[in-house]
Amino acid sequence: MELQQENKMGVMPVNKLLLSMSLPIMISMLVQALYNIVDSIFVAKISENALTAVSLAFPIQSLMIATATGTGVGVNAILSKSLGEKNFEKANKTAANGVFLAVLSYLLFVVVGIAATVPFYQSQTGDEEILGYGIQYLTIVCVASIGIFAQIIFERLLQSTGKTIYTMITQGTGAVINIILDPILIFGLFGMPEMGVAGAAAATVIGQVIAGIMGCIINEKVNREIKVEWRGFRPDMEIIGGIYKVGIPSIIMQAIGSLMTYGMNLILISFTSTATAVFGVYFKLQSFIFMPVFGLNNGMVPIIAYNYGAGKRNRLIQTIKLSIAYAMALMVVGFLVFQFCPHILLQWFDASETMMGIGIPALRTISFSFLLAGFCIICGSVFQAFGNGVYSMVVSIARQLVVLLPAAYLLARLGNVNYVWWAFPIAELMSLALSSYFLFRIYHKIIKHVGS
Repeated sequence: MELQQENKMGVMPVNKLLLSMSLPIMISMLVQALYNIVDSIFVAKISENALTAVSLAFPIQSLMIATATGTGVGVNAILSKSLGEKNFEKANKTAANGVFLAVLSYLLFVVVGIAATVPFYQSQTGDEEILGYGIQYLTIVCVASIGIFAQIIFERLLQSTGKTIYTMITQGTGAVINIILDPILIFGLFGMPEMGVAGAAAATVIGQVIAGIMGCIINEKVNREIKVEWRGFRPDMEIIGGIYKVGIPSIIMQAIGSLMTYGMNLILISFTSTATAVFGVYFKLQSFIFMPVFGLNNGMVPIIAYNYGAGKRNRLIQTIKLSIAYAMALMVVGFLVFQFCPHILLQWFDASETMMGIGIPALRTISFSFLLAGFCIICGSVFQAFGNGVYSMVVSIARQLVVLLPAAYLLARLGNVNYVWWAFPIAELMSLALSSYFLFRIYHKIIKHVGS
């Protein structure tokens, strides 16, 4: 039978396999990053306060994506390992339970959108215009977030079986729709009402919903190695527990990023709201550098999980080495762009003279952390692929809460916002040390014994 044939993840040359699985995801994530940037570029044309309001929403949006992708990481790792072991029944059950968890996660963020948006913004600013823009934007993004949860879970199912080309189609389509709708809904073109910041939110969720529907249809049509069965479905607590054993550390790890962003916003807004806008712009711009690395991760994890299940140690090691090399090369490119072109990047957002004065040193300083980040990001996904997501969580806590935020707070006490940005390279040094130590432990506890 077709299902019993060896999947390409166990036989294709590793470099070719890694590139064939990662490149479509990397391209689609670049498009995703592009629409994030375009979103803010159009919002900046409303006003700097509008840009600040959208920037302040980032921690909740990041938490939403953390929940969706963390669950997806757990589903991906278990599903790929089950396929490597030829346990197709467990693979199918994992897929169904993953979709079920995505729906529950969406319902959680509907509650967040209705109940938490106003107090969340009030805790960060008293500016009435920023409050108005922000509450409007975040409420729409949360209450209509079904698209992002559907998109991510169905894309993970495709990635688990090596069909990453289809995730490029779904993500790319959603992003292009967002980019097209942004100016139409924000400024009221072609007879549409002028919605302002709410238009940016509406464009985002419409693109996500369409991508989610496409992901569902494509899975049903082409993903023959797994089948999501709903007849007689019951949540399987053992499988859900396995998903979250890997997924919860990933969720917590990314949620810590939301907490860090929230804390940084509080530190920066004590200087000026422009500093907060710069931080928001940085996050949009850095996604253009980091998204390809995350795409590389998404292609790497199922390869590692599959070959772990199949007992093929040499393929594991080769996949990890190549992934680290590619990730570090991508981050060097990002470093060079941020060092030599920060003024060009900031001009995209209609930056004022004040914003330029804060933003140029900010981008240059923070980008020093890129030189270490590629290695650390790959290590974090390696830990997750082997079911040791807690290592990634520890590294993230140490980097962002133990080092970055305290360092930023202490540097802010010196009275110059330019010092605050050095907290990022300092924190990345901590991440490098811990990631190296945990990779050493993983190798000696797990990798060296695979297939022996």
